[in-house]
Amino acid sequence: VQLQACGGGPVQAGGSVRLSCAASESSFSTYDVAWFRRGPGPEREFVAAIRRSDGRIDYSDSAKGRFTISRDSAKTQVYLQMNSLKPEDTAVYYCAAAKVPHIIVSAIRLGTSYDYWGQGTQVTVSS
Repeated sequence: VQLQACGGGPVQAGGSVRLSCAASESSFSTYDVAWFRRGPGPEREFVAAIRRSDGRIDYSDSAKGRFTISRDSAKTQVYLQMNSLKPEDTAVYYCAAAKVPHIIVSAIRLGTSYDYWGQGTQVTVSS
């Protein structure tokens, strides 16, 4: 399964961006999907996830209240709406999908829970 993330680009602080993640196979509709990001540092950071089985949504503390993860009704795409962007949101954003359904809650934020990764899309927030 190949994931394609798009929608990134330059934006001013306080602005908004919507990222999209689509897959090469229809099985994507059955996967749990998450967004991660990697900023200037080496760490990859969890941003948000949506679980297909029950629609459970998780956000990182930095994303909560500003970002919204959603899925279209056909479950062919997953979106990350990012509002009130800050310079510290500057990062490469990756979508990831897990082929094993229903990731347990304690593992939702772990990159190792996901099997497929997109190539990333750069978001640059200027002050």
